[in-house]
Amino acid sequence: MINGHGEEYFAENNPAILNFSSTVWYGGDNQLLFEHLIQLLPESIQHYPEADGATLRKMIARRHELSENNIVITNGPVSAFYLIAQAFAGKKVLIPVPSFSEYEEAMRLYDFNIRLVSNLAPIEEWPLDEVDFCFLSTPNNPDGRIMSHAELIRLVSKHPKVNFIIDQAYANYTTTNLLKPGISKQYPNIITVWSFSHTYSIPGLRIGYIVANKNITEQLSKYLIPWSVNTLAIEAAKYILIHPAQFTLPIRKWQRATQELMSKLRTFDDLEVIPSETTFFLVRLKKGTAAQLRMYLLNTHNILIRDASGFHGLNESYVRITARDEEKNNILVGAIEQWLNETK
Repeated sequence: MINGHGEEYFAENNPAILNFSSTVWYGGDNQLLFEHLIQLLPESIQHYPEADGATLRKMIARRHELSENNIVITNGPVSAFYLIAQAFAGKKVLIPVPSFSEYEEAMRLYDFNIRLVSNLAPIEEWPLDEVDFCFLSTPNNPDGRIMSHAELIRLVSKHPKVNFIIDQAYANYTTTNLLKPGISKQYPNIITVWSFSHTYSIPGLRIGYIVANKNITEQLSKYLIPWSVNTLAIEAAKYILIHPAQFTLPIRKWQRATQELMSKLRTFDDLEVIPSETTFFLVRLKKGTAAQLRMYLLNTHNILIRDASGFHGLNESYVRITARDEEKNNILVGAIEQWLNETK
């Protein structure tokens, strides 16, 4: 059975599969980036990368008017979560759910005392006075929920002793609530984690970074493995920063396609489409299970969606769908309609 990250690997290595499971931007054109990396390949594989991605750190710092000491380069955002967990092992953390499972897995590995709370619960009821850290993601995976900028700042200001780890992997998947990496200068208890993978369609090149105040990054650097980010990943990130016009994400168009897909799915009485302001969303099945629908779509229509039952707070009735263009979205709608008609 294909599940979680295995779903995405399977789909990405099978061009015939129509992939609504992956949250990576499906329309990226990276031909110029590929050509650039090919030119660098001979030299890149013959030399060690920079031990801490120093050149990339400088570029990110200049772009966001930060100090290099505020930035830690990581082998993707997941590595960032594990690095934070290792550096502050044994602390107490609050994780609103449903959320990305790697938050909890990283914290559990390093003996954090983990508290879970529903992200539907009023924030005033979150036990923040009892923890040292709190994970937030906005937009949140898997439900696409967005915490307003004002609400976030109120939360961070009200709990200055709590370090808020804010996952910004999907920061470009919305037109609202756009945090800037420099926010940690004003709010030292904010730790933001950024990714090049999703927006720029390079999930195979694991590259991300952490932005935090100097006290946090100094602690993280004690546990940073030298040369842990390869040269090609670093060079890809540098190229993206130098050539931003080549990587424009048509987010408004993608959001419109998402809302249109959600509207079409809402016409089915046996589906509950959970509101989302970004490009992916949850659907609750009122009959059948997520596993049944997923296998039917894969086996019958070569379509892949995400079985979301593995997320805390969700059960076997939930699937996650990432919208594509109108033509492909309509194919999905037709396939789901066929399954609903055939399912008792």
